Amino acid sequence: MDALLWLLVVMIAALALAGLVVAYVAYPHRGEEMPHAPWLGDAMKKGVDALPTLANERARTGQRR
Repeated sequence: MDALLWLLVVMIAALALAGLVVAYVAYPHRGEEMPHAPWLGDAMKKGVDALPTLANERARTGQRR
């Protein structure tokens, strides 16, 4: 029973993470505001801007591909 509960919690967490990724790609990534939760879109933008990615590093240093 413990293993089933643990599996259920992990699956719900994975679905929640996948939902957040889909929401980010559908709205803030394209420059649109999220309907019904603009604060969530703002938080996602801030979090993504804080992550060190190749695109951010290139933009900061002015490099091109």
